[in-house]
Amino acid sequence: MTIKYARLYIDGEWQEPSSSEVIKVHSAATEQYIGSVPEGKNRDIDRAVEAARRAFENPEGWAHWQPEDRAAVLRRFADEYELRGPEIANRVTAQNGMPVSLSQKWETTNPAQLLRFYADMITDQEDEIRPGVKGKKVLVTKSPIGVVGAIVPWNVPQSITFLKLAPSLAAGCTVVLKPAPETVLDAFAVAEAAIAAGLPPGVLNVVPAFGSVSSYLVSHPGVDKVSFTGSPEVGRSIGETCGRMLRPVTLELGGKSAAVLLDDFDLTENIDALYQASMTNNGQVCWLSTRILVPESRYSEMVDLITDKARSLRIGDPFDAQTDVGPLVSEKHRERVESLIKTSADEGSHITAGGSRPKAMDKGWFLEPTVFADVDPKSTAAQQEFFGPVLSIIKYTDEQEAIKIANDSDYGLAGSVWSSDFDRAVRVARQIETGTVGINGYATDPSSPFGGIKASGLGRELGPEGLSHYQTVKSMYLLQPNDA
Repeated sequence: MTIKYARLYIDGEWQEPSSSEVIKVHSAATEQYIGSVPEGKNRDIDRAVEAARRAFENPEGWAHWQPEDRAAVLRRFADEYELRGPEIANRVTAQNGMPVSLSQKWETTNPAQLLRFYADMITDQEDEIRPGVKGKKVLVTKSPIGVVGAIVPWNVPQSITFLKLAPSLAAGCTVVLKPAPETVLDAFAVAEAAIAAGLPPGVLNVVPAFGSVSSYLVSHPGVDKVSFTGSPEVGRSIGETCGRMLRPVTLELGGKSAAVLLDDFDLTENIDALYQASMTNNGQVCWLSTRILVPESRYSEMVDLITDKARSLRIGDPFDAQTDVGPLVSEKHRERVESLIKTSADEGSHITAGGSRPKAMDKGWFLEPTVFADVDPKSTAAQQEFFGPVLSIIKYTDEQEAIKIANDSDYGLAGSVWSSDFDRAVRVARQIETGTVGINGYATDPSSPFGGIKASGLGRELGPEGLSHYQTVKSMYLLQPNDA
């Protein structure tokens, strides 16, 4: 069965697109055509931004509702999303190859959880009165920043969408959502949930499009803030545009994070946890620790354990609950990862597992889980983000060298430290130059800020910090007439 949408979701209704062109979607596992949506053009972005602007500037509209009223709609949105969660997860799996065991968890629970989390947060947020140094008082208020252009990637599309939607809607902003062309069918189901929840017209608009139209959205004069998750190359371009326009921007741009395995760590008992932190979702997650740093004293042992784990992973149909590794999102992306594998091998990194397409699979964009050993810290395998099921094992002699290698990266998004001594692990983790780090595993949490440094981006999502990026702060100096 195929899924087709003929209209775009703009201003609270399904509207005819400005063009007859469509975005066709193919299954990552079978390569078969599975659906289509209209391809948004600049004119559609204009209409979406105009709708969002009207909704934002309406003196009785969303931005001016009491926080409790917005929170009530967000909670209904969460309920309606959950009703559609299994179907949305299936659409994600069909499009990008995410194993269904992950999509039915990440893409169903995370979005609803975030909506409820920020609904609770805004009902607790109050204006602040600060005692002034000069004896008077200052009233500090927070207001929604305006119209948000939210551009999301294909790898974990709904969890990342709601990293942006939940706090921006909670703050009182209105949004133009631009989903990735590879994962558009799930985005339209979100629009259906928004309608059922009673989100007012213009508060959320969904316009899928390709790169040039995304650029148009970023530079649109009616947009007040941009939030983007994607590649550093595109992120730099967006940052340049927003910098020139003095427009606030949040950029989450990926990583090449390090897993530092200390010499006291029991890898045998924790190999599954390392896999989850380094290769889950077919290696297509920005925070994965794909550089595995192991002590010289235990190098051979740990290389063998990691290699055996990679060889044991079940590759196959992403709709099979027993599948560990599904296909990559597209033929083009698989070719890119294969090219990096070849370059790494040519540079001297040694393949101990995988490195090829599975011989038994002639359909779908599958790639064997791949492990490199004998990796030079300066090589392609250690420095380039593959965004596929590829791990690079790097040897170190002592803690300080491990920290130095971990920090020798253009990226700084995530990472992990593994040890049987918790205090030791925390001490090492404090020295890793990164925005987030896990101890004996890795999992983000809605309560805490997520984001990177260096080429991994600007700003933070999640936590109170995620909400603050969609608010403007105003100080009111409470002076009496004769105080000025």
